[in-house]
Amino acid sequence: MSATPATSEAPRLARSTAIVGSAVLASRVLGLVREQVFAAFFGAGRELDAFVTAFRIPNLFRDLFAEGALSAAFVTTFAQKLEREGERSAWRLANLVVHALLLVVGGLVAIGMLYAGGWVDVIAPGFAETPGKTELTVSLTRIMFPFLLLVALAAVAMGMLNAKERFGVAASASSFFNLGSIVVGVATAWWLEPEYMSGLWRGEAGTNGAAAARAISGMAVGTLVGGALQLLVQVPSLYRLGYRYRPEISFTDPGLRRVLALMAPATIGAAAVQVNVMVNNNFASTLGDGAVSWLNVAFRFTQLPIGLFGVAVGVVALPAISRSVAREDAGSFNATVARALRLVFALTLPAAVGLAVLAPEVIGLVYEHGRFGPHDTAMAAQALVAYTIGLAGYANIKVIVPAFYALGDARTPALVSCASILVNAGLNWWAIHRLGLGHVSLALVTSAVALLNFAALFFVLVGRIGRLPIGSAAARIALASLGVAVACFTVRFGVEAIASPATFAGQAVVVAIAIPSGVALYVWLGARLGVEEIRTLLDRVRARIGAS
Repeated sequence: MSATPATSEAPRLARSTAIVGSAVLASRVLGLVREQVFAAFFGAGRELDAFVTAFRIPNLFRDLFAEGALSAAFVTTFAQKLEREGERSAWRLANLVVHALLLVVGGLVAIGMLYAGGWVDVIAPGFAETPGKTELTVSLTRIMFPFLLLVALAAVAMGMLNAKERFGVAASASSFFNLGSIVVGVATAWWLEPEYMSGLWRGEAGTNGAAAARAISGMAVGTLVGGALQLLVQVPSLYRLGYRYRPEISFTDPGLRRVLALMAPATIGAAAVQVNVMVNNNFASTLGDGAVSWLNVAFRFTQLPIGLFGVAVGVVALPAISRSVAREDAGSFNATVARALRLVFALTLPAAVGLAVLAPEVIGLVYEHGRFGPHDTAMAAQALVAYTIGLAGYANIKVIVPAFYALGDARTPALVSCASILVNAGLNWWAIHRLGLGHVSLALVTSAVALLNFAALFFVLVGRIGRLPIGSAAARIALASLGVAVACFTVRFGVEAIASPATFAGQAVVVAIAIPSGVALYVWLGARLGVEEIRTLLDRVRARIGAS
């Protein structure tokens, strides 16, 4: 690539990231509501452990194929097709990919449903010690496995919209998944087991295992319907952009072959953390009822800043850096990648500090209702603190891995990911079987591996494309993030003087005051320390105020 600098992507990156971030925020909030529903109706026990594990199996394949490797490989190729050959060629590629998915992923879904018992035995061998737990997990897996095909097709639709810079609709699609999961899931569960579902309001513990199993099967049906809504909501926007479905299939097409060539190693490269979470599930299943659910609750909270910031920035940056490669513009490529990494650090580091300090309050506020009790809150909070250590590394993987794909290199992320998976499994085995540690050690290992994964990819990319100036900025951001901790601890100390932070009211007051206080102190310190991203934000706010 030539070394022509380009700065025109900077305003577009920030503006589009704000659009995607807002849509992702809505989706993550609905996702938390969904998790609240599960926690309230089922608590952290046999049924929720079974559902989390059953959904994790197709969800792993979603990350491997649909929203990981497939999305990155398709957007890269589709965007370059648009830049070099025009819309007609790009739309044809989309149809070829759709039909390849119907054949390949459809076959995978059939195999997955047929051999669900084998998947469960591998991922959660400890479930066999609890009567009926393995059988329930297998049943839920078979209900939800077709979700994989639906979300794979949704990822192609999302890729087309993103490449055409229609980010809002694509990012909002997952909100419809959560809505479908909640509304249809609760309605179906109530239809199957009205006595169990209504027992929450009567103050009943809900110890009837058979009734709980039928109720959570209804929630699995809702998850499947949500996957269908995630696909269908994007279809009108695609039609307005000019996409038309055509029954075409050709595995010899150069564009499709390039997508598949990128996907093969990218399938591994994009999935290291999720595979590691699956390994964690395996070890957690041996720690008794609740461990899988506690880790899932904690990991859900880390997904909020990862989705808001890491995924949002990565989604917006990928088409831009793919166009830079198509134009052979090295200056634009380097500048966009560095800017994206700095932006993710500026957003995730303070979020990680805030989550670590406020872990008991935020988990208690969101989840401690119904059958999810104080002990569950305490155990999940410990895991959340451990997960936040690696949050920034995990989020930046969402940016740096697609940079390799845009360069046509999916092999390097795959090799790094293979190494990280082996390290994760080894450290988990050592922590559980040799040191006798609990579920928190599994979260700590996940964080360490995510940071190592990002560091390895970063230094390899620097060696290939040249300097990426983020070190000084990251240090200033980390220093400013200490202000978040100061604000959160100060607020908690003040609330303790008038109310217990362990109560719902105390938790609400701490969170309501600590978050804006932490943000304000972080922004002030960041501006004083010269964090470019914060200064840009303040300049835009002043400009809008002046314009009004």
